[in-house]
Amino acid sequence: MRMLRLILLLSFVGGLVADEGMWPYNRLPLEQLKEQHSFEPTAGWIDRLQRGSVRLNNGGSGSFVSPTGLVMTNHHVAADCIRKLSSEEKDYIADGFYASSRQREMKCPDLELNVLMEIETVTERVNRNVRPEMSDADKLEAQKAEIARMTKDCRDSTLMRCDVVNLYQGGIFDLYKYKRYDDVRLVFAPEFAAAFFGGDPDNFTYPRYCLDVSFLRVYEDGQPIASPSYLPFSKEGAAEQELVFVSGHPGSTRRLLTESQLRFERDRRMPFLLDWLHGMADAIQAYGRSGGDAARLSRDQLFSLDNSIKAYTGRLAGLRRPDLFQSKVDQEKQLRDLVSADEENQKKFGDAWDKIAGAQSVKSEIYEEYRLLEGLGFYSRYYTIAKHLYRMSQELPKPNEDRLEEYRESGLVSLNQQIYSPAPIYPELEVVKLDQSLKFLRDRLGRNHPVVAAVLGNKRPDAAAKALVDSTGLADVEFRRSLGEDNAAAAKTSDDAMIAMVRSVDEAARALRKRYEDEVEAVETANGGLIAQARFAAFGESVYPDATFSLRLSIGLVRAYLDEGKRVAPFTDFDGLYAKATGEDPYILAKKLLQAKKRIKGETPYNLVSTNDITGGNSGSPLINSDGEVVGLIFDGNIQSLSNDFLYSDRQARAVSVDTRGILAALRHAYNARRVVSEITSAQAQQ
Repeated sequence: MRMLRLILLLSFVGGLVADEGMWPYNRLPLEQLKEQHSFEPTAGWIDRLQRGSVRLNNGGSGSFVSPTGLVMTNHHVAADCIRKLSSEEKDYIADGFYASSRQREMKCPDLELNVLMEIETVTERVNRNVRPEMSDADKLEAQKAEIARMTKDCRDSTLMRCDVVNLYQGGIFDLYKYKRYDDVRLVFAPEFAAAFFGGDPDNFTYPRYCLDVSFLRVYEDGQPIASPSYLPFSKEGAAEQELVFVSGHPGSTRRLLTESQLRFERDRRMPFLLDWLHGMADAIQAYGRSGGDAARLSRDQLFSLDNSIKAYTGRLAGLRRPDLFQSKVDQEKQLRDLVSADEENQKKFGDAWDKIAGAQSVKSEIYEEYRLLEGLGFYSRYYTIAKHLYRMSQELPKPNEDRLEEYRESGLVSLNQQIYSPAPIYPELEVVKLDQSLKFLRDRLGRNHPVVAAVLGNKRPDAAAKALVDSTGLADVEFRRSLGEDNAAAAKTSDDAMIAMVRSVDEAARALRKRYEDEVEAVETANGGLIAQARFAAFGESVYPDATFSLRLSIGLVRAYLDEGKRVAPFTDFDGLYAKATGEDPYILAKKLLQAKKRIKGETPYNLVSTNDITGGNSGSPLINSDGEVVGLIFDGNIQSLSNDFLYSDRQARAVSVDTRGILAALRHAYNARRVVSEITSAQAQQ
């Protein structure tokens, strides 16, 4: 028995790559760092990185880079704010933005930043009302009710944002306490042509030549904050083979999913989402050719859609690779063999995989309908606002622990910020989005589906979409506020067209959500937790959890790689940028960079790659050296990195960053952004 355990352990560990892993800050691989890199971070070093890292509510990451609240992130992460501050007359996405004084820094309408202050493991408390005889659905309800109580108590006692993070598919629960900031202002952004040079053809490729950077500032009570911590720019920058770290908030990975769950991802979820994305992208691209302000509005939507299409396409291609999928099958078999070799473990954990497989049958039956009725079939900001207001009227009168998760006390401040955002909504674009999503809903579910019939009646999707958008009053923020007063009582009976449509859909959508939670989520959580316990019993906690948009640290090296037998150098430079600028779209050089050609040394590093383990959500994360200094800004991965969501490899997969030396050169010589440069270099000197 001991020999079998040893053989399987060596086989499992042998499949791990040296610096693989996105590690929670309370579970860092300190021994691995010491043994493999002779690096022993101090508690102060870890704390400085943790409090110097920020999470943005639009799905990205960033870092404080000065003592006075200056945050660095990607242009494509800040783009939502930049777009909402723009207009037909002032297109800050296309033309860039620079606040020459603090008085000119512009407030983002609805951006929220979170800084992780403390982590507490709360697994026992989350499970304290869970009983063995309960059904999986009842167990999940008990967990959710306890999480609701816990996060409310935490928020009331600390005034922080408090989230419970589910790790290892239910094996561990941690309470994350965040300092929340909601006064965030734009300081600097380059032109779109500089940030996204090479466009979609170069996206997820390398070599790259992008200035994908923006700077924001955080305020409280009308004044810039004293940063909880900050990470200064390195004076020397990074070198090849140097040890580097990424501190950010990876969105989600699926490396611990079972074989049956991966089959669902490969055969159902990803193809479905790609069909939806392609249809929406085609509709918005056609709208962009209609003239007027449509080109600007469609450009901003298409950037996100095209990026998602390319990402999902790469991930799906990875899952369809027989070698990758077989590796996942083999890993699962190794763990199941180890469990079955021990009678007690087999009794506790042995049928967990089969139960999850059973849940995939239910998921396959209802997933598309569930996703469509919960939002993808009604893709409009008006609809999202209407759904929240109507559901608030039903949920807020309930006890906190009985509400749907998004309406519990711990998250209401953030939710209200989104509902009552003053950001502009463009009716013509909303008609296009709603029309296309209604077509997709009709074509996927059929004209005779009760919800399709209720929403469309005898109307075509384009006519229904236009009538709904023309009739709703939800563009008016004050009207929204009036509907949301007194637990949204007015929203419950409102005759607003969009809210009336939500009301006609809501019962069916809730029923599907309830079934999904009871028959899929509950089964996956309960049995995923059992598999996690089996894994801990076999290997300890040397296996990191999947990404959950919570703060993680990854370890890597600045390193070249081979592509079709040719060495791909880890750095690009300005000489390469100017050489690639052909003047033809998408290789049209931004005017300010073109004018700065004689002032910027051509050999100045511009972009770089490293072996750090990242995924979506890491965009905007700092790339940090062992001295805790920023040497780069994560903005992408190469195409080989996309399958890392399921199985990590560092043979060719690389994280792509903007080099801080390139950022400073552009700020100085192309944009004359003296105030930002002075603040960054002063922070260098102070540190």
